[in-house]
Amino acid sequence: MTRILIVDDEPQMLKALQINLQARHYTVATAADGRRALLEATQNPPDAIILDLGLPQIDGLRVLQALRAWSQVPVIVLSGRAEFSEKVEALDAGADDYVTKPFAMNELLARLRAALRRPTRAEPTAPTVVIGEFTVDVAGAVVRRTSGEGPALRLTPTEWRILAVLLAHPGKLVTGRRILQQVWGPGHEQKTNYLRVYFAGLRRKLETDAAHPRHLLTEPGMGYRFEP
Repeated sequence: MTRILIVDDEPQMLKALQINLQARHYTVATAADGRRALLEATQNPPDAIILDLGLPQIDGLRVLQALRAWSQVPVIVLSGRAEFSEKVEALDAGADDYVTKPFAMNELLARLRAALRRPTRAEPTAPTVVIGEFTVDVAGAVVRRTSGEGPALRLTPTEWRILAVLLAHPGKLVTGRRILQQVWGPGHEQKTNYLRVYFAGLRRKLETDAAHPRHLLTEPGMGYRFEP
């Protein structure tokens, strides 16, 4: 059975999450502080972690940073901290997703299922990725219609670099700051207008309906996500 570690210092929240997950046939472990969370994750590695940030002993952000030193286990942050800066900091530290309290249980469960479906870094990257009507050959840097009709689609070098960052993290929210750092380098973290322009171009080329994208998504104020 899939094993989930829930980390939260509120006993009622721990109990509610445990009951809901066990009802859906997950095996559940719990921890009420950061030190216990790291011990549990080390001794009994879970398949995913639901992590609060406001923890005693060791703060949730430090727990996340410590985990990422040795593990790529999916981590969904579940926190009452709603500021964009807090969300961005957690995502940059390696969180796979961020859900703000109060939350809808069905939404959290859907995000958990999505996180569990994502490949870990230990798994090979797919040589090709389908985006709408197109198949992207990641290794060969070629985009063609899946039907085989017509010439290859041309992407600029910058569009390729942006797309490569997203395709490396399917289903995962990638902050705009991280994309800017990886594509343009340090010192460009505030130039979000770059991303708006290039994502508009990528959607025009790859999405069936650029005004209503299904694969290259924007999370307002936070970043971008590639949904397969």
